[in-house]
Amino acid sequence: MNVFSERVIALLAPGQGSQTPGMLAPWLELEGAEKRVAQWSESTGLDLRRLGTEADADEIKDTSVTQPLVVALAVLAAEELRRRVDLPADTVVAGHSVGELAAAAVAGVLTADDAVALAAVRGAEMAAACSLAPTGMAAVLGGEEDVVLARLDELGLVGANRNGAGQIVAAGPLDAIDLLVETPPERAKIRRLQVAGAFHTGYMSTAEDAVRTRAADVAVSDPVFPLLSNADGAVVDSGDEVLRRLISQVTRPVRWDSCQSTLAGRGVTAVVELPPAGALTGLAKRELKGTPTLALKTPDQLDQVVALLTAEVSAE
Repeated sequence: MNVFSERVIALLAPGQGSQTPGMLAPWLELEGAEKRVAQWSESTGLDLRRLGTEADADEIKDTSVTQPLVVALAVLAAEELRRRVDLPADTVVAGHSVGELAAAAVAGVLTADDAVALAAVRGAEMAAACSLAPTGMAAVLGGEEDVVLARLDELGLVGANRNGAGQIVAAGPLDAIDLLVETPPERAKIRRLQVAGAFHTGYMSTAEDAVRTRAADVAVSDPVFPLLSNADGAVVDSGDEVLRRLISQVTRPVRWDSCQSTLAGRGVTAVVELPPAGALTGLAKRELKGTPTLALKTPDQLDQVVALLTAEVSAE
């Protein structure tokens, strides 16, 4: 085991949109992985093995599939990482959107089984909520933040993801998204997102209710690592409060910009993103300039994680 005591590591779990076909395949070669995935497949009613190894991009972008699949992969990789590496107590853990469930498992608040089960309920119910009204999302890239948010408010849209690095994701009725595309804020570009509906808004209220009902059966523990909340970037040290925030997060904006500010404030010296990695390390490179990052995609990179954490490699 390697123990790191003089570095502040951030371990991040990505959310929906990070999935890629076949992403689970290399991880199934690890000892015990097939059994873990089989258990989660049984508990969720989804063939996660097939979905993570054989399904195409269209099939795995379904919200009811993506969310449990992404969480299952992240917690599987985190379990393997922690078998190889003793992380220090000040390791900062955070997840983006549904990735918060994986982060809560890494931090010891939830069991891996409960994290995957909650992700399955969350994904299925959010998919169902999307059918209740014609809604969508669009990325707003660039522009002054205050100007962008004011424009969204004018159109009745919500800044559902405030990701930092000049990126805000708008969510709400499709006709308002159309207007945003036609008349974007000054110096901003708009990119429609291929999602089923307006996530992290009041349109997901039925899904929040369903997650709350399922969460009533979940036992929690207090975090063993500093765990950041999407609500405001704060470190939450109560397991009960973490669970409450995980539930309400379904209808509330993701403040990843605040999470990154907290990472900077805590003096994070290296960032590792769990699979299916890429999006969060991209944001970290722009917001935490000069901080070494690694997007962990396959088990072959675990040695690189160790090298990164021991400062044997430079920033990408």
